[in-house]
Amino acid sequence: MTIEEKIQAAETHIFKAVFPNTTNHYDTLFGGAAMHLMDEVAFITATRFSRQRVVTVSSDRIDFKKPIPAGTFAEFIGKVGHIGNTSMQVHVEIFVEDMYSLKREKAITGNFTFVAINENKEPVPINK
Repeated sequence: MTIEEKIQAAETHIFKAVFPNTTNHYDTLFGGAAMHLMDEVAFITATRFSRQRVVTVSSDRIDFKKPIPAGTFAEFIGKVGHIGNTSMQVHVEIFVEDMYSLKREKAITGNFTFVAINENKEPVPINK
């Protein structure tokens, strides 16, 4: 399998319904909850790509462009970007989708960097 095929196969899509228990006082998805779910999607994507133990080492430039109201769906999409020797970057996008119409738009984007580790928690090369 080529690297491009592995990247495509590792792309991860997760849908969540936005319920009141994940919203803030503006009745929109709490930023911390969004970041938690973004990191989870990024972790799954990085693991699916490398099939190794990976840990998050940084998150970079998370842009909140649109609010995600309660009563909508949120689609989280993780895609492998840059692949280094022991690290890789995963780009995550969140789209907000109305439950009862076809309206859908990009709401949040961010990048997460992961390092592959061995059983001693030491960095190891990424399986490409």
